[in-house]
Amino acid sequence: MADKKFGRRLFGHQRTPSMEFKELTKKDAQISLAHELEKLTKTANMSEKEMMEKNFEGFQRLFSKFINESGTSVHWDKIERLPKDAIKNYSELPAMSDKAQIKDLLNQLVVIKLNGGLGTSMGCSGPKSVIPVRNDLTFLDLTVQQIEYLNKTYDADVPLVLMNSFNTDEETMKIIRKYSGFKVTIRTFNQSRFPRINKESLMPIAKSCRAEDDMEAWYPPGHGDFYQSFSNSGLLNEFIEQGKKVCFISNIDNLGATVDLNILGQCVTEGYDFIMEVTEKTRADVKGGTLINYEGKLRLLEVAQVPKDHEEDFKSVKKFNVFNTNNLWMRLDTVQTNIQEGLLDIEVIVNPK
Repeated sequence: MADKKFGRRLFGHQRTPSMEFKELTKKDAQISLAHELEKLTKTANMSEKEMMEKNFEGFQRLFSKFINESGTSVHWDKIERLPKDAIKNYSELPAMSDKAQIKDLLNQLVVIKLNGGLGTSMGCSGPKSVIPVRNDLTFLDLTVQQIEYLNKTYDADVPLVLMNSFNTDEETMKIIRKYSGFKVTIRTFNQSRFPRINKESLMPIAKSCRAEDDMEAWYPPGHGDFYQSFSNSGLLNEFIEQGKKVCFISNIDNLGATVDLNILGQCVTEGYDFIMEVTEKTRADVKGGTLINYEGKLRLLEVAQVPKDHEEDFKSVKKFNVFNTNNLWMRLDTVQTNIQEGLLDIEVIVNPK
């Protein structure tokens, strides 16, 4: 209808053969990818076929965004100063002291640790979480001790959930057996396993779904994959049915990321859907994410999203004076709603290898 009325015009611009060629190429690429993923699915074991299908559905959505969106989603001149009330000073939070109230709050909490990374940058070939850091205790040992201390002190039931990747899952599952005598329930799930694609053909380089055939043909996506993977695992619904209301997420190698009872109290009593712990940015943190005011909304800005000609501006501790610790608190029912209604819109950050 629109073509008949306006001829070859679209949104006031003349459609050129070049534009039409690009659109057809994008459509062909998506069709070809779907065909290749279908072939890969047929090589999966029956036990993992359903999960791989879910992974590939997520990858196709990501691929569609990748080829249909051009340029950064952040326009530098639209970034504004943070509103004064955007960040709440920790000292202003009410202190939690009543033991019965604390127990009630803890029984509504799930602690989630991001455990998908390898320790190669620290000279370790296995999961980063098994690197000894103090008195021969590993990151994972100390994390389990922290959760057990809460459970014992307040007679609570805070579960520890590890988000593994295909790189860390097998070894992690062996290691967590030694914690069976601790007062901590440990659950695990895997973040997605996505196929790497060839830069020229845009097709998967993997020949089968067996990661062990070619580990380099696969990658675990960024932490933004947490939401869908957590839901796909069934744990999100399970915890909600158990009466859990809040999850606290942090990196496994951040030993300062402990359960803060005052922040937990804010989540539950004030009903905040999402809280990000931030701290003052220093010159050692210039590559980490920061918080910005963008088109009237708070938004996380990562260095990979910054235009090349503004990278030095991004490193400024005066203009961008807060640093994202990646310690996140969120309501489980809100996560569930956002997934069910398709409201999560996470930007694609390309990482060429």
